[in-house]
Amino acid sequence: MIVVTGATGGLGGTTVEHLLKRVPADQIGVSVRDPAKAQHFADRGVRVRQGSYEDPAALRDAFAGAEQVLLVSGNDPAADMVSLHRGAVDAAVAAGVRRIVYTSQHGAVPGNPYGPSDIHIATEAILADSGVAWTALRNGAYGPLDQVLGPWQGTGEIAQPEDGPVPYTDRADIAEATAVVLAGARVIDGPVTLAAPAAVTFDDFAGIASRLTGRSVKRVVVEDERWVADQVALGVPEQLARLMLTWYQASRAGYFAEPGTLLTELLGREPRSVAERLAVSLDPAAG
Repeated sequence: MIVVTGATGGLGGTTVEHLLKRVPADQIGVSVRDPAKAQHFADRGVRVRQGSYEDPAALRDAFAGAEQVLLVSGNDPAADMVSLHRGAVDAAVAAGVRRIVYTSQHGAVPGNPYGPSDIHIATEAILADSGVAWTALRNGAYGPLDQVLGPWQGTGEIAQPEDGPVPYTDRADIAEATAVVLAGARVIDGPVTLAAPAAVTFDDFAGIASRLTGRSVKRVVVEDERWVADQVALGVPEQLARLMLTWYQASRAGYFAEPGTLLTELLGREPRSVAERLAVSLDPAAG
């Protein structure tokens, strides 16, 4: 039995879809806040149980009988995610789980100024002390490119703070590779980088976008405080804007620069490149 948490979310749900192509449905379980939202999995033979990180007792029930559990990391900025992750790990151990696979973050190392890095570092330490086998998939940045780049298609500019090289990774590729790991094709212990094989900058994006569109797309570097003020003017809470600013600060300091080879190995093919993803954003029918 493989149990996936957060299976009604984008990464967890897509991972379950890929698992269904590799293992029998009755060997897959999901732990979700609202079982009604996972009915489409139940209809296909997946075991659906209610469970959330805020309710360790429910998690133990959701994890019962599982050999492996995928803990999809929480992202509530108002919550004590380290404590919640600790409770989830404890619930998995109490349920007799033999391996915990955790969705960590690329560049989860001491000194990284990006705020969530500390959560992932602490959670990996909890896993290391858990007494069970564990895998931490340090996933590359997989947000939608329109969120990463801003409204460049309308403005002709990628206007963001100073950045650095990042191996931007397709979420669907990460989900597929995660399913491969869970299905047992390869045993991986401890933390590993799961990211695209090439790192690019916003200057690179501007060049790619210019070639794809046939028009000049400029890279405009926005000063940090000006960018925060612009985000607040758009309605983004200042605390959230400053949190996102730490991501740019981390990228320019090189914390996300390392590309990965494991993703390609697990997929058995080249992951989708940023050029391919940009092309789809311009013409969704091409995807």
